[in-house]
Amino acid sequence: MTIKIQRRSLLKGGLAGTVLSILQRPKSTQAHNIKKYPDSYGVLVDLNRCIGCRSCEAACNKEQGLPEPNTPFTDQSIFTPDEHGQKRRTDATAYTVVQRYDFPGQDHPLFKKVQCNHCLEPACLTSCFVNAYTKTPEGAVIYNPDVCVGCRTCMIACPFYIPTFKYSSGFHPRIMKCIFCYDTRLKYGKPPACVEACPQEALLFGKRDDLIKKARRRIENKPDLYQDHIYGEFEAGGTSWLYLSPVPFAEIGFNPDISDEPVLDSVKNFLAIVPMVLTIWPALFAGFHLLATRKDLQAQTTDDTSGEDKR
Repeated sequence: MTIKIQRRSLLKGGLAGTVLSILQRPKSTQAHNIKKYPDSYGVLVDLNRCIGCRSCEAACNKEQGLPEPNTPFTDQSIFTPDEHGQKRRTDATAYTVVQRYDFPGQDHPLFKKVQCNHCLEPACLTSCFVNAYTKTPEGAVIYNPDVCVGCRTCMIACPFYIPTFKYSSGFHPRIMKCIFCYDTRLKYGKPPACVEACPQEALLFGKRDDLIKKARRRIENKPDLYQDHIYGEFEAGGTSWLYLSPVPFAEIGFNPDISDEPVLDSVKNFLAIVPMVLTIWPALFAGFHLLATRKDLQAQTTDDTSGEDKR
């Protein structure tokens, strides 16, 4: 647990801080220059409708062949923050997670689904010097582990802190994140598994432009129920996953300071400032892997020896 915390702290520390100082620029007052993908799909997440059932999580794990969680999907205790006060995040075993937010005076909590937002101009793609990422015309940002060298710059560059690393594969680098069910569903025009599994229709699948129009109509028809903002319409140059909320987005863990401008040029500038990351990062995390593996092996050896002594 300590090693895991140290890894995340390292990412959020020095280098990550440099990236954030670049990415979190004031929102532009000029007209938004959003890159257009005519055939791009998206998902509209209506936080008013989510009940925290985690059906989306179960469907995702099944569709992507991810391991069963340590606690059942019906276990509500999973929403309790950890000992550091942190809410659940995506990791190597979960491409999407649901978080709960409680507000004084409200008779029910608010739930938020978290996954890769599939940016229109992805920082992960821009920051990857081996082209391990691809932005598809359908809207998905997919990853090719066969060319990845494990530098983890995508983890630092992502303004939403989504990509995670499978640390058990130190010599076989693999980034873990939602792929929008691209191979099995999206490229055939079908909704991702999480959307199909939602019993409350909190997730709406369709063409991104159409979803924005529908979101605006919901805001106009029920202004008391929604904030006058579609999160993801412009943030970081626009994302395929869009959100509606009854409360200010900052109160439910969304970063309100992300620039509306695409992070393309910013990430390039960052990589020019710290080119050493491309060579140091793989060795650094391989060292983490070796250290953890060695400690586990030593612990196992000690247990075996103790057992033999008792006999």
